[in-house]
Amino acid sequence: MDVMPLLLLVAGSAAVAGIARRTPVPAPLLLVAVGLVVSYVPGIPDYTLEPDVVLPLVLPPLLYKEGTESSYLDLRAQMRPVGLLSVGYVLFATFVVGWAAYLVVPGLPLPAALVLGAVVAPTDAVAAAAIARRVGLPSRITTILQGESLLNDATAITAYKVALAAAVGAGSTWAGGIEEFLRAAVGGVLVGLVLMVPIHWLRTRLTEALLQNTLSLLIPFVAYGVAEQLHASGVLAVVVVAVYLGHRAWEVDFATRLQEEAVWKMVAFVLESAVFALIGLQLPPILKGLAAYHGADAAWYAIAVFLVVVAARFVWTFPATFLPRALSRRVREREEDPTWRAPVVVSWAAMRGVVSLAIAFSIPETIRGGAPFPQRNLILFLTFTTVIGTLVVQGLTLAPLIRLMKFPGRDRQAETLAEANAQAQASLAAERRLEELLADERNALPPPLADRLHDVLERRRNAVWERLGQANPVTGESVDDTYRRLSRAMISAEREVFVRLRDHRYIDDEMLRALLRHLDLEEAAAYREAA
Repeated sequence: MDVMPLLLLVAGSAAVAGIARRTPVPAPLLLVAVGLVVSYVPGIPDYTLEPDVVLPLVLPPLLYKEGTESSYLDLRAQMRPVGLLSVGYVLFATFVVGWAAYLVVPGLPLPAALVLGAVVAPTDAVAAAAIARRVGLPSRITTILQGESLLNDATAITAYKVALAAAVGAGSTWAGGIEEFLRAAVGGVLVGLVLMVPIHWLRTRLTEALLQNTLSLLIPFVAYGVAEQLHASGVLAVVVVAVYLGHRAWEVDFATRLQEEAVWKMVAFVLESAVFALIGLQLPPILKGLAAYHGADAAWYAIAVFLVVVAARFVWTFPATFLPRALSRRVREREEDPTWRAPVVVSWAAMRGVVSLAIAFSIPETIRGGAPFPQRNLILFLTFTTVIGTLVVQGLTLAPLIRLMKFPGRDRQAETLAEANAQAQASLAAERRLEELLADERNALPPPLADRLHDVLERRRNAVWERLGQANPVTGESVDDTYRRLSRAMISAEREVFVRLRDHRYIDDEMLRALLRHLDLEEAAAYREAA
């Protein structure tokens, strides 16, 4: 196996993603653009997107990462709009886009057109999260977009299987389609519910952070694989497990949480970067299959499908936002009155991604009887142009649109006050617990050590309040920044002494590593305390 193409992909995409952090362009968009350009550089290997790799090996960890960082409480509060988008909209888009493609593209059978509709229906979890974090969407809209993109892949994949069965001549009925959808959805949720409790129990019982993190890396693949073996939705199984584990993450050992955060940040960074670069690199192999179509015709089909995809989102989102309020008094009482700005942003933020391309590439080349799949190459091309169009057109204009909408910004002072009050309540409980423990003669400590515990608690309680203080008139730093800088300077001085002692053979390398680890933990604690 030649590993150089893989190394080039990972290294190149990571470099571009790193550069994107220093530009106003979101990383997914820059990665796609660079992939498009690089795909025509002589000597670049052919990177064909393999569905057997992306769906079972790339999608589960990305969904797991987004799921663990999602809020169960927020998702539960927004379950109605999330459900309307992740199920209702996907099915609506499948039929609308499929019917439009059937009317626009001569000779495209309706079942094959519905395959195209199902392929381009789901929004992308990675793209939605990346753009939302970058442009600072209001939290409610961010929750809806993330919840939709976590769940809609299951709907789209099931709709794709039903449409594909009809297209290849395997036979498909409305009753059969509904049965398959229910089996996939209910089965995926049940698998997730069955797995999440024993997995969490095991995570809390393992005593070594290394073993716990190994388990963490295996969880999304186990959930996905078990569900798929039972012909259920692996996507839903991963999401259910991830949201539950994220909600109960506080019960896991602190060392595991620290390592897990670093490990999953690295995994997500590498996979997200490679995935978006792969999207751009698919252009040459897709264009090779379009020899039978005139360029002007293919361009017209691509523009028409893209416009229908965008319009269908608006057509669904506005009624889905306002009709439930008009029809249900309970909805009006429980939810604040939405403005027209929210559905505009929700409609425009619906980027497509690698899942659509992976599903498209999984379309078989032949149907029952050995005949070629109807206009498969054109479906691949239309999927690619739709993905690129939504990422580039909507992705680049989303931030200006949000600024134009003039959403109220986050009240940082109110958030800091809420954090300070929460910390004050926690500190009081910790202080009471400390006094109870110190009153027991089994926990007797010398006064300096007992005072140190009190000092740490006092510092933690005051740190948030100090964040509201005035900046240093000389340096312009906040109190947090000054505290963090001085802590790092002290630790850096200690680190230099340890290294010098090792170089003079007063201590060995093993002792140096142990001492440096203690300093690293102290530096991390100081950073979090002031953050």
